[in-house]
Amino acid sequence: MPAPQALTAPSSASPGTSEGGRKNRRRSGPSRQILWGLLLGLACGLFFGELCRPLRWVGEAFVKLLQVTVLPYIMVSLILGIGSLTGRQARDLARKAGALMLGFWLIALTMVAWVPLSFPHWQSAAFFSASLVEAPPSQSLLDFYIPSNPFRSLSDNVVPAVVVFSLLVGVALMGIPEKTSVLRALGVATEALSRVTGFIVRLTPLGVFALVASAAGTMSLQEFGRLHVFLLAYVASALFLTFWVLPMLVTVATPFRYGEVVLLARDALITAFVTGNVFVVLPVLTQRVKHLFRSRDLGRPGTEAYADVIVPVAFNFPNLGEVLLLVFIPFAAWFSGAPLEALQYPRVLFTGVLSAFGSLAVGIPYLLDQLQLPADLFQLFVIAGLGTNWFSTLLAAMGLLTFAILSVAVLTGVASLQSGRLLRLGVLTLVLAGGLVLGLRLYFAAFVRNTYSMTEVVGRMHLLREPWKATVHTAAPPAPPHTPGRSRLEEIRMRGFLRVGYLEDRLPHAFRNARGDLVGHDVELAHDLARTLNVSLELVPLDRDRMADQVNAGECDLLMSGVGVTPERAAAMNLSTPYRSETMAFLVPSHRRKEFRSLVELRHRPGLRLGLLGDPYHLAQLRDVLPGAIITVLDSPREFFEATPSALDAFVFTAESGSAWTLLYPRFTPVVPQPGLRSIPLAFALPRGETELTDYVNAWILLKLQDGTMSRLHDYWILGQGAEERPPRWCVIRDVLHWRK
Repeated sequence: MPAPQALTAPSSASPGTSEGGRKNRRRSGPSRQILWGLLLGLACGLFFGELCRPLRWVGEAFVKLLQVTVLPYIMVSLILGIGSLTGRQARDLARKAGALMLGFWLIALTMVAWVPLSFPHWQSAAFFSASLVEAPPSQSLLDFYIPSNPFRSLSDNVVPAVVVFSLLVGVALMGIPEKTSVLRALGVATEALSRVTGFIVRLTPLGVFALVASAAGTMSLQEFGRLHVFLLAYVASALFLTFWVLPMLVTVATPFRYGEVVLLARDALITAFVTGNVFVVLPVLTQRVKHLFRSRDLGRPGTEAYADVIVPVAFNFPNLGEVLLLVFIPFAAWFSGAPLEALQYPRVLFTGVLSAFGSLAVGIPYLLDQLQLPADLFQLFVIAGLGTNWFSTLLAAMGLLTFAILSVAVLTGVASLQSGRLLRLGVLTLVLAGGLVLGLRLYFAAFVRNTYSMTEVVGRMHLLREPWKATVHTAAPPAPPHTPGRSRLEEIRMRGFLRVGYLEDRLPHAFRNARGDLVGHDVELAHDLARTLNVSLELVPLDRDRMADQVNAGECDLLMSGVGVTPERAAAMNLSTPYRSETMAFLVPSHRRKEFRSLVELRHRPGLRLGLLGDPYHLAQLRDVLPGAIITVLDSPREFFEATPSALDAFVFTAESGSAWTLLYPRFTPVVPQPGLRSIPLAFALPRGETELTDYVNAWILLKLQDGTMSRLHDYWILGQGAEERPPRWCVIRDVLHWRK
């Protein structure tokens, strides 16, 4: 086979320049200074503790700066690299080396899907999050991969579409005879972007210092423990691929022995590992490939020329170290308590590989957003990268070397693939990979502790403000005397107390904490209303089935316990202006959440068994939405949660209140199907005909909405902000030197 022609790309695209490579820009920078930044950040965080929290903003600014030139460089460098090839080079490389590269990616992606099996069981639940009721980003696969508007793809960070556009333009440019001036211009643009990135990379020690100091000063030991799951899983997988899978592939497909390949790679691997930069060893890798073929007298026409082309071209594609880093996505899902399902992996992995053409600094946030995972997890990825970078570079160097050896062997006819040997290697590799995953699983089970504490968190919740003078009754006392012709508001002020009804088991609106105190969102509002009226407070329990009669009979002045607005209740009682709303959802066992994501599919599912806290309006609405469902009316959510085994498939409740219940019963999770169920406005119930009291309460609600009270209570009782009382992070100045309380 004839030797390929030399590349005609401008020098700025060559791996021999000082700032010409994509990965060089991302990973360059004095490793020693970065290491000092890491160590000083760790020391600063441990010394000053939570005083380092403001450094988080510096770290976030650094992360954003890293992303400044990524997408423009993807487009320019890919067009330049592909466009500078000749048609013959492109055909040979695409047909043979391209297929081989796909095989390498498939190996790494298999590890990405395999390694999460080692993650330990992690029981978790969380307070309500707005992401539960937000529709997932609507984007069709065509929009995702076909750049109908490349500029929009750039502005929206749709990396796969940008990569496809760049490949199309690069392929078109290959066939244009007069392309030198265009390539030269692209080379200048690449150099300019390289200089911008070079400046940003000089800030890496400062960015690393800020990120590590903030994390070390604020992250709990439990969070560190979970991050160590990702670090160990990645390192073990990278070493397995580097020292077993890749050299053994060369051994099976070529005349070269395992020891030859590892010994050949030794110096380059050490250099890449120490510097954290695979770019610096590219010339060495090229020379090692040539030397290996010469040492066995296997040189063929074009062997050295192919080696000169393959290494730099392969360098511009995602390397195995980067592809393996996609294991962070299933880790992030596990970390958040919502592990990826099997059917989610194909799209995640395919999208991840396309994202790796540019930078995972853009690809990882994009994937987190697509999976509706917290965006803050990307900071964990950046911090973890300080530990994974050396092993990622090690795997990248070995991947480039073995890819070049196999490609040259295939292109020159030296390769000899025997199916029997390949099958034996595959079986042995699967056994070893299974042993690796099992070993990691046993280690994590022994050393990564999962102590579920959210039940205690709920039990410790208390009123945010000092409780008003209040009496909590365990049974409803007789109704206070009523003077004909006098309004209820006047009577409250004259008798000196406000009687508020509540319903038991209305978490998070009204419930008893671990101390037996009656607390909750609406209980807090009851204290506030009594304080506003300057009267004492009496809290009395009501019967849910008789609450309208009890309210109208005067057993309480109003009911504050998350009462949903319905036509029947509006006819039976006065209802206040809604003070908030909640979204209908299904509460289901966590392992069945996928079954309830589509309301359209549920409509066609026969025999669906649902529970509901029944009232005529919502019962009729549910039967209209799901006509084939078998609906059982329950008296309390506990009937669903504590039934073993449950006779119901799901419990229809609200996402906001249901999230609070899952803190006590973490085996369950709320699911808002798409298209979403309707929202339910919540109001206070008052005696029928009490217009003056109703107007007063409506005005008070308006004021509480305006002065931020409702927002603060929502943040605490619904979102759980501040509910988990963490002790101050251990630090030297507080716990050793006692300079700060």
